[in-house]
Amino acid sequence: MNTPLQCNPEVTGLSRRQWLTGTAAVCLGSSLLAGPAQAQELFDLDKVRASGILKVALYKDNAPYSDGKGQDMTGVDAALALALATEMGLKLSLLPFDAGEKMDDDLRNMVWKGHYLGTQPADLMMHVPVDTHLAKANDKVRIFGAYHREALGVARDTARIPPFSGSAAVALEIFTREKIGVETATLADSFLLGVLNGRLRENVVHFKSVAEAAQGLLRGEIAAVLAPRSELEAALIGQSKIPVETANLSELKVGGWPLGMAVKVEENELADAVGAALADLKREGVVADIFKRHGITYQAA
Repeated sequence: MNTPLQCNPEVTGLSRRQWLTGTAAVCLGSSLLAGPAQAQELFDLDKVRASGILKVALYKDNAPYSDGKGQDMTGVDAALALALATEMGLKLSLLPFDAGEKMDDDLRNMVWKGHYLGTQPADLMMHVPVDTHLAKANDKVRIFGAYHREALGVARDTARIPPFSGSAAVALEIFTREKIGVETATLADSFLLGVLNGRLRENVVHFKSVAEAAQGLLRGEIAAVLAPRSELEAALIGQSKIPVETANLSELKVGGWPLGMAVKVEENELADAVGAALADLKREGVVADIFKRHGITYQAA
């Protein structure tokens, strides 16, 4: 039997999935780290401009944000990376990478040091939680540029499950009789195993991914799925009879968690240039349109 995960604000070394599915979200805040000398900043930005290429690190197998192979990756992060490069007058080069055991590993391998197998750092890494504790634990990177606020959502069989809001004691009581799916070792998993004094444990069904949980819902094996809203919406795109809603539960203290980017801590000029491009894309509606094209409800961060 799985046990609820604990999130201590002083604990670092959480995996990418734990950070990005919300297991660490109870620790989330925001962070912008200062960088050193102006001369180094200018050199780094000028180097990128001189090359004419913005190298962006994207997670592999991270649909709906980044999926596919090489330069043909698709998803929200891939589309946003292209929009940022274009806005900055640069070409885009994608550096797909496999998630490490810890988020700290990903930041080291893809942002400030490079991988021991020889992979060089990117100029920019996407899909980084904008989080105070993560930033303090990784002082060689600057985390900035929140572009979307993720939140837990619920997909439900409307014939079996009523609207999912209000007090958990009321909204979740039905799952003492009906089954609800979660991805293993995520915020949704931990929450459902511990809420109502553990009364739902026997009806919490674990899946390897949100996509697999969504398929279980469509087959009628479970009556609902609790997971990050964007992943649910992407997994159920075109399934109009299965609504996806934000999980508004009073006992769920996490309202959402912002996703942003990271550069080396000294590359403040590059971060400022990317930040300015992102602000323009937000103002022009490009960011919202990217999310809409991928079937995801955009939430400004």
